[in-house]
Amino acid sequence: MNSVTQSSSSIAVSRPVRVRREVSALLALAFPIIISQVATTAMGFVDAVMAGRVGPRDLAAVALGNSIWVPVFLLMSGILLATTPKVAQRFGANAHPEIGPIVRQALWLAVFTGGCAAALLIGAKPLLQLMKVDPQLVEPSMGYLHGIASGMPAVGVYCVLRCFSDGLGKTRPSMVLGLCGLALNIPLNYVFIYGHLGVPAMGGVGCGWATAIVMWFMALGMLVWTFRGAIYQSSKVYSHFEWPKWAIIKRLLNVGVPIGVAVFAESSIFAVIALLIGSLGATVVAGHQIALNFSSLVFMIPYSLGMAITVRVGQALGRQQPREARFVAGVGMGTALVWACISASLIYVLRGPIATVYTADPTVIEVATMLLMFAALYQFSDVIQVTAAGALRGYQDTRVTMILTLFAYWGVGLPVGYALGLTDWLGQANGPSGLWQGLIVGLTCAALMLTVRLVRSARKRIRRAA
Repeated sequence: MNSVTQSSSSIAVSRPVRVRREVSALLALAFPIIISQVATTAMGFVDAVMAGRVGPRDLAAVALGNSIWVPVFLLMSGILLATTPKVAQRFGANAHPEIGPIVRQALWLAVFTGGCAAALLIGAKPLLQLMKVDPQLVEPSMGYLHGIASGMPAVGVYCVLRCFSDGLGKTRPSMVLGLCGLALNIPLNYVFIYGHLGVPAMGGVGCGWATAIVMWFMALGMLVWTFRGAIYQSSKVYSHFEWPKWAIIKRLLNVGVPIGVAVFAESSIFAVIALLIGSLGATVVAGHQIALNFSSLVFMIPYSLGMAITVRVGQALGRQQPREARFVAGVGMGTALVWACISASLIYVLRGPIATVYTADPTVIEVATMLLMFAALYQFSDVIQVTAAGALRGYQDTRVTMILTLFAYWGVGLPVGYALGLTDWLGQANGPSGLWQGLIVGLTCAALMLTVRLVRSARKRIRRAA
C-alpha cells in the first residue's frame, strides 16, 4: 500500500514539475520573439508618426503602401516558415548535417519569393487604380513601394536565417537585430524624409527606402551571426555552394505554402472588414482602427508563443518523443490561455483609457470602447487558434490547417459578420458590432477545429511510434 502511495505521490509531484519546467523553457524561447515582433511593429508606428509630421498626403501614402506590401510580406514569410519545423526536427534528432542542405535550399527559395514579392510591389499601380485611390496619392504610394521592393529579397533571406536559428532554439539573435533595426530606422527616416547628408528630401517616400536599408542590415546581421556562432557550425550551412534542388524545395513548399496562405487569409479578413466598415462613416472607421490596432499589439504575445511551440514540438518529434510533443503543445496552449485571461481582463477594465490614448474625440472613443469589449471576448479563441496552429506547424501538418482556417474565417466568420452587421437577415443590422461578432464566431470556429485536428495529429504520431 505504501509503495502505491509513494508511486502516486511521485507521479503527482512529477507532473507539476514537468509543467513548470516546460513553461519556463517555452517562455525563455518566446520572450526574445516577443521583443522582436514588438520592435518590428514599432517600425511601422515610427514610419507613420514621422511621415505624418510632413503632412497628411505623406501619411496616406505610407498607409496605402502598407496595405499592399504587408500582406505580400506575410504570404512570403509564411512560406519560408517551413524552415523552422524542418530544422527543429533534425536538431532534435541530432541529425545536424541534414540541416545544412535544407537551409541552403530555403535561401534559394527566399531569393526567388523575395524577387517575386518585389515584382508585385513594383507593378502595384493598377491595383491602386482599381481601388480608386486619389490620383494625387498614387505617385507617392508607388515611390514608397519601390523603396520597400528593393529590400524584399533581403528580408526573405533574413526570414530563413531567423527560422534556422529559431529551429535550433536560439531566438536571441532576432531580438537583438530587431531592436538594432528599430534604432537604425529612426535616423534613416530622418535622413530620407527630410533630406540630410546629401540625400534629397523624399517625404513619406523616404520611409520605404529607409525600411529597405534596415531589411538589408538585418539580413547581413543574421548572416554574420549564423556564420560565426558556435552552435551553428555543426549544421555546415556555409561549408559549400549548392545550386537549387527541386526535390528539397518542393518539400519546403508543401509545408510552407499552406502556412503562407493561412497567414494571408487571417490578415486579409481584417482588411476586408475594414473596407466593409468604411461605408459606415469616418467615426466608425476610426473607432474600428483603434480597437484593431491595440488588439493586434496584444496578439504579438500569443503569436510569439505559437512560434516557440513550433520549435519545441518539432524538437520533441525529432527526438522520437511524440508523447512529449503532445505534452509541449498542451502546456503551450494552457500558458496562452492564462495570458488570455490577463489580456481580456485588462482590455475590458481599461477599454476607456485605452481609447483616449489614441483620440480625444468623444464619439470615436465611444465606438472604440464598444469594439474593445469584443476584442476582450475574442482573446480566448484567438490564443487557442494561434497556438494550436503553431503546434500543428511543429507536426508539419499544414495543408489541412490551411483548409480549416480558410473555412473558419471566410466560410463562417465573414458571412456571419456581414449578415449581423450590414443586413437585416438575422434581425436589425448591428453595424460594426455585428462585424466584430462575426469575427468572434470565425475565431471560435477556427479554435475548435484546429484543436480537434491537433489532438488527432498527436494521437496519430503516438500510434505510429508505438
